[in-house]
Amino acid sequence: MNLVKSTGTIGGLTMVSRIAGFAREMLMSRILGAGIYTDAFYVAFRLPNTFRRLFGEGAFSAGFVPLYSQRLQSGGEADAKRFSEEVLAVFLPTLILFTLGFEIIMPLFIWAITGWHGEQLAFGTFLTRITFPYLLLISLVSLFSGILNSISRFTAAAFAPALLNLAMLVALVLVREGGEISATAVAAAVTIGGVLQLGLLMAACKRAGIVLKIRKPKLTPGVRQFIRVVVPATLGAGVYQVSVFIDTFFLTRIGTGAVSWFNYADRLNQLPLGVIGAAIGTAILPQVSRHVDIGEHAEAARVQGQAADLAMLLCLPAALALAASAHPLVSAIFQGGRFTERDAYFTGLTLSIVALGLPAYVLVKVLTPGFYARRDTATPVKTALAVLAVNIALNFALIPPFGIGGLAAAVALSSWLNCAILYVILHRRGHFRVEKWLMSRLIRQLAAGLAMVLVLVLIRQGLTGWFKGSVGERLVGTVALVGGGMAVYFPLVWVLGGTDKEELRTLLRRRRPQKDAG
Repeated sequence: MNLVKSTGTIGGLTMVSRIAGFAREMLMSRILGAGIYTDAFYVAFRLPNTFRRLFGEGAFSAGFVPLYSQRLQSGGEADAKRFSEEVLAVFLPTLILFTLGFEIIMPLFIWAITGWHGEQLAFGTFLTRITFPYLLLISLVSLFSGILNSISRFTAAAFAPALLNLAMLVALVLVREGGEISATAVAAAVTIGGVLQLGLLMAACKRAGIVLKIRKPKLTPGVRQFIRVVVPATLGAGVYQVSVFIDTFFLTRIGTGAVSWFNYADRLNQLPLGVIGAAIGTAILPQVSRHVDIGEHAEAARVQGQAADLAMLLCLPAALALAASAHPLVSAIFQGGRFTERDAYFTGLTLSIVALGLPAYVLVKVLTPGFYARRDTATPVKTALAVLAVNIALNFALIPPFGIGGLAAAVALSSWLNCAILYVILHRRGHFRVEKWLMSRLIRQLAAGLAMVLVLVLIRQGLTGWFKGSVGERLVGTVALVGGGMAVYFPLVWVLGGTDKEELRTLLRRRRPQKDAG
């Protein structure tokens, strides 16, 4: 399987979701602004998403995909399907009990992470109780996505997040009053979006000839093996998600609007992260797992090296462009209605700092499959614990003098520390190292990226005022920044030899959808 082709399929469809997400955030910024109702919604949205990353995308995929691929190769489709049903039989009731338990203790938990009281606590609890069933739904989506990704059918899983964004977008279009009413409508749309995603993935599995039956929960040997792998991964993901709760804890204490500023900035930051990082991480895990299982360790390392090259080719310019153009981009996209110039300033400040950690976060997506493919989920746990301790210390040190900028810096620095530790461990074990060819390409990519930054600064200065002007002026300013950056970076990285030219042609060439991508 071609890594560039797989990444392009996943990344292209993820882009559809991100565009819908941008439209959603643009409407939300104007309808809800960055006040107490928006803060309450983002806390309600963040909670199930945090546990989704804990139970679903991170830990579950890390444990399920390699084991499913292993059974697919050794025992065929029947054995892999039986393993999936056994896991589902235990996974589903666990999710149901967890969801019900959290619905009961929700007021206490929201108070613990936000410090809210009175009406704000009541409204935040109300919204979170509406959104929390999304956890159950999206965790099941992760199971079906893992099955489809293991058989190289990436389309449905990559497109599914667009349904969530579309559901929320429809809610905002239909309910424009603002305040409690709009926030409640968008919260309800989160759970509706989860239902739509699950329906799409189940239908895609059915088209692939995979229909899972509900079995009686039983700790079979396959389930025990899955638990042995997934529990350390869950602990590792849990450490990271604790840092998310810690960030929320500090954000709510920085002041009203801080939660919203961070989330609006994260929306822009998540565009390259989702399109590049998630796509590459999803594409390489099955490939690395297959090579490791048959003893082709050099090939596994080659796949990771190729992924790192492709990731930085796309991520370095995105990170540098976001850091250099944060303020005009935020003003052009979000400012208006209830989203004030002050909101735009603090959102832009947050984005300009957080974006500097983007390359590290994407590289972590490339490095962790090197552990998961070898059934080693304990090492990332230890790494995550060390990074969590540093992140907490940085929050305490940087937030008092720098406010939300200090929190953003803590996030970026922690990402780089996590990346560095994981790489050093893989290097010492002989599993992966940055070869000379890769280092040479990375240096050339960085040189092209810095040249692009100079051009972006000139564009910013030449179009001062356009980013806060009419819709047409904002559109021209945004297109000038994005188009100008690409027009400089990609030709320059081509001339400097910062990438495999054939791979870049494949990435940029329009391709018909693959028949087996369903």
